Amino acid sequence: MKTLNNSLKLIAVLLLFAFGAQSYAQDSVAGPDRRPVKEVFNSSLLIDQRTNIGPYKGGLELIIHHRFGTMNNGFTDLAGIYASSNIRLGFNYGITERLSVGVGTERYNKMSDIYGKYLILQQRRTGMPVSLSFLTQIGIDGRDTSAFAKSYKFEDRFSFFNELIVSRKFNSKFSLQAAGSFIHFNAVPSDSTKWNDYLGVSVGGRYKIHNEMSIIATYDQGFAMTATIPSDAGTARKDKLVAPKPSFGLGLEIGSPTHCFMVFVSNSNNIVPQNNFVYNTTDLFDSSVSFFSRLRVGFNLTVRF
Repeated sequence: MKTLNNSLKLIAVLLLFAFGAQSYAQDSVAGPDRRPVKEVFNSSLLIDQRTNIGPYKGGLELIIHHRFGTMNNGFTDLAGIYASSNIRLGFNYGITERLSVGVGTERYNKMSDIYGKYLILQQRRTGMPVSLSFLTQIGIDGRDTSAFAKSYKFEDRFSFFNELIVSRKFNSKFSLQAAGSFIHFNAVPSDSTKWNDYLGVSVGGRYKIHNEMSIIATYDQGFAMTATIPSDAGTARKDKLVAPKPSFGLGLEIGSPTHCFMVFVSNSNNIVPQNNFVYNTTDLFDSSVSFFSRLRVGFNLTVRF
């Protein structure tokens, strides 16, 4: 609970700072310049996080996420390239300049997803200091029915991810975003170490170092909503509850008007956000295992049409 309170305080400080910040870009002759701020981020992705950016109206994006295996075997697995990997393919489409939709499928658990994102507020050179988006994503577990409980129902396959994303471009080099999310799984195994409902907090940033090359970093943490645990769950199962480990990402982004490429290291092997928040079990600070066994190399490629 202390970790949750500290994370929420961090998000609150970021939001207050963003909303309280003043825009210095003004037109002394024609009055305030209220044009939208461009390129708050370069892509709809920031490692595993979603951003306020989406395809333009009528535009199509192809997104490839790839996460190699752990690097604990060194050159035997060629830094994880030969190890078990995860991949997701997705398409995003811009219905309007503010509304986009998308579909995708991930290797782990044969997880397919459908998402929608709406830009509620847009940062402007004078006036509105931040951008605000709402994102909703539905995941569908595609594994065989034997992976579920004996009382299997089709709706047991569904999970839901809802998120509010606040971002601000502070200057030509630095952008920051913070987000709060709610995650729900229709079903989890009765002997599971997980529960149905979770909250999540995220912080991510980008710092441009040269032309279209930037350093990017992310932090994600999920928290089980223990208040929603059924009263008849049983003490034994409650004692099994395992808190998700925070996910960290650090990488390099290279962008252009038609492409965006990111290469990074992370301690998470999940891609669909609800699984990334809830099912990350790799503790980046666990000194009992080798450092390289806690990390995976990954890359994202976005192609715009």
